[in-house]
Amino acid sequence: MANLKQLAQSLGLSITTVSRALDGYADVSASTRERVREAADKVGYRPNASARRLRRQRAELVAVTLPSDPGHIGPPHFLDILSGCAEHLAAAGLNLVIAPVPRGESELDICRRFVDGRRVDAMLLVRTKRKDERVEFLQARGIPFVTNGRTESLAPHPYIDGDGFAGFRAATLRFHAAGHRRIGHIAGPQEYYFAHDRCRGWRAAMEECGLATDLCAEGAPLEQGGYLAALELLRQPSRPTALVCTTDEMAIGALRALREVDGGNQISIVGHDDLPMGAFTSPPLSTMRMTGENLGASFASLLLRAIAGEPAAELQELHAIEFVDRDSHRRPAKAA
Repeated sequence: MANLKQLAQSLGLSITTVSRALDGYADVSASTRERVREAADKVGYRPNASARRLRRQRAELVAVTLPSDPGHIGPPHFLDILSGCAEHLAAAGLNLVIAPVPRGESELDICRRFVDGRRVDAMLLVRTKRKDERVEFLQARGIPFVTNGRTESLAPHPYIDGDGFAGFRAATLRFHAAGHRRIGHIAGPQEYYFAHDRCRGWRAAMEECGLATDLCAEGAPLEQGGYLAALELLRQPSRPTALVCTTDEMAIGALRALREVDGGNQISIVGHDDLPMGAFTSPPLSTMRMTGENLGASFASLLLRAIAGEPAAELQELHAIEFVDRDSHRRPAKAA
């Protein structure tokens, strides 16, 4: 196998020209780039990947940090999106790295490590907080990124999000139209934008209908959090006849709580995220999901555009929410 010097000599070109041709630089003519690539293929020459990254000052990596608990890396619905995202990034010469956050460290710590070590060219962020230190850090460092979710940042940033406010307002109004008057909300931690937005949607619908908004309990956005929040609501003197849950995981935990109380099988429930496991609960879980074809490709496209320098305000997508009806929302509103 020839080395770079031998390849350059065989072509009658300088080492610099051959190197820049293989790296695709526009200051080398298209015909020369093609001639160099053909010659390299013929002799089996492959550029050293590490040296190539150093010349380009690119890591050719995109990192996504994922919050983790023992035996759990999430959010699970985003893992499916990542597979499509990784495929499209690879076509652009970028590899996606998933970095679970170790116990005792924060996602901001991981972001700093990647960025300060020049290990990544860009990042994806999930489960944004209303005031998100990761977003502020990446904006300050000028690192391209896209978030799965919005923030309350004054400076615009690229994102893809679902309209949780509209979705949870619609779900609550649908329960009201079915005869429910005590519609409870199992809320996620309110520092997260998605949880706050969905809670606002539930609250707005309740106020539109002239209903009290006291049937709200907050928990971690996991099965255990939903279970404990549901038990809290079920202990109320006037317990809910319907539950609108921030995530499917919380709804699945709430279903267990409903099985543990008399009359729990009469309480309607709906979640959000359309996790595959929801189709196999008892009863099958009615849910909501963000609309859009191949969201992974959309994330990759926005990120590549951000890397190319397009304005952040032009890289924002807000998708509608649609219902996925199964059985759990159809229980009659008895004594509502």
